[in-house]
Amino acid sequence: MRNVIAILSLLSTSVLASEWQPDWSSNAKVKPGTTRENIYQLDEEQLKEVKKDGYIHALKWPVTVTGLLIPYEPLKNFLEEEKKNPLRRFVEKIAERKLGYTDMDGMYEWLGLNKYPERDVPDVFQIPYPEDYKPDYRMGASILDMPNGKGMTYSCATCHSGTFLGKSVMGLTNKRPRANEFFVMAKKYVPLIPSGFFRVATGATHGEKAMFKKTKNNLKFVDAVAPQVLGLDTSLPHVSLSLAKRMDDEYATKKSPRRSRRQQRQKPKLKTFVADSKPMPWWNLKYKTRWLSDGSVVAGNPILTNFLWNELGRGTDLKELEKWMKDNQETITEITAAAFATKAPRWTDFFPADSIDYEGAKRGEVVFNESCKKCHGTYEKGWSLPNANELTLEERLTTTKVIYHEQTPVKDVGTDPNRWMATKEFSGALNKLAISKWMKTVVEPQKGYVPPPLEGVFLRYPYLHNNSVPNLCALMEHPSRRPKQFVQGPSTKPEHYDQDCVGYPVGDKIPKEWWKEKEAIFNATKPGLLNIGHSKAFYDENGKPKMTEAQKKDLRSYLKTL
Repeated sequence: MRNVIAILSLLSTSVLASEWQPDWSSNAKVKPGTTRENIYQLDEEQLKEVKKDGYIHALKWPVTVTGLLIPYEPLKNFLEEEKKNPLRRFVEKIAERKLGYTDMDGMYEWLGLNKYPERDVPDVFQIPYPEDYKPDYRMGASILDMPNGKGMTYSCATCHSGTFLGKSVMGLTNKRPRANEFFVMAKKYVPLIPSGFFRVATGATHGEKAMFKKTKNNLKFVDAVAPQVLGLDTSLPHVSLSLAKRMDDEYATKKSPRRSRRQQRQKPKLKTFVADSKPMPWWNLKYKTRWLSDGSVVAGNPILTNFLWNELGRGTDLKELEKWMKDNQETITEITAAAFATKAPRWTDFFPADSIDYEGAKRGEVVFNESCKKCHGTYEKGWSLPNANELTLEERLTTTKVIYHEQTPVKDVGTDPNRWMATKEFSGALNKLAISKWMKTVVEPQKGYVPPPLEGVFLRYPYLHNNSVPNLCALMEHPSRRPKQFVQGPSTKPEHYDQDCVGYPVGDKIPKEWWKEKEAIFNATKPGLLNIGHSKAFYDENGKPKMTEAQKKDLRSYLKTL
């Protein structure tokens, strides 16, 4: 708290206001070679404390006016009581299938939530606990104390915490979330459950019954679609379809809009148009001035955008949300500071330094600078320092400076266009909202995608915005020869990761048990999931290779060091 007061006092001082207040405008610039890692210019100790508090908010959803809350104790009773529970039988009957879990942790695992690490882990893996003890729930599950009882919802960490070789990493994209599917299930089945029956069957209190009833009412203004494959996110259509269920006024009033019979018969485009994508890792934020994989958010604090989009997808009243934002500037400041201060793990946090071909990586730097740096930036290495001979191998492999664009570019390199095309469907409706204007958030559809900084790229497989390329070997191959099918399996064992190709194993290397999980099988021949484009660095227009296989291997060695 005292640190946030210090921040706000700096921001309110007229002499320092322009220096300390982040520029969220469409004209924002980041001087190449610098970052906004310490976006509020705090001293080292302040930043450490604010980052910790911000992570806690990201782990435990802070929006107390959130629209969808599941009464926690009744949910636990529903899952963990004997299977003769009448509500359980009712849900399984209308769902026409058995639930895949019988306790809370089973549900968290199905959702793809990651476990909290122990306290005694290296700094890069340290994640604070929301309470003074290690929670018995997983990252992303948020249990909030509300006037009517404990309510459960999901937080930023649901999609922005990941696991690599069994280690939890904050800010890493979750490769196996089912949050969107959970919303689809809730939308389909919760409205069919009478509130009185819910109370009797779960032992809920009258307050918990009221919480359930409010969630049912808010679900009337929520719509969602399931991702095409496990590992992708459908938040864009989720927001667009939910917004379309409200009135077309500046606060998107929660009242069903009047539609003609013809309009009622027509399905909204994003109900079937595939616009699946993945969230970007937090450690890229510090370099950027545009947000999302398509760069469509050209102005505004991305944390506020996250709150707005999430709560539109939860049926929240926007006047209540705007008031919460205005009253909780400290929370927003802390999460913003934490997200921008997130550091990318390095290869050597998981593997020994000598697992990288050192001389090959140095040759790969030359290849990269000739073919890739124009879009993805320049990375100065420890091996180029004057005293490199005095450094350890790990120190020589370290990136000492990232030189990215002054303003984040958007490039059309021929990758699947569905995601950026989908923003045209609702950008106008978002921009006209009073809350968007207060936030100074502007959404403009772009043609193409952001070529991101490549720190921690070895963790960010599968590649491209739609996860359509399993590893870097495939990315460096001609699109016509990239794998059309692979499996997005878990990451717990060494064989789950191809160190040579940097990403998912493909072909005969895919663990046999992975094929059993049908929803994890990626089909790159579907619209929205196509693995086309991003090939000009490797092949000319006639399909002739620009690089030898040895150069590609050296390039992969170099990319491991970023």
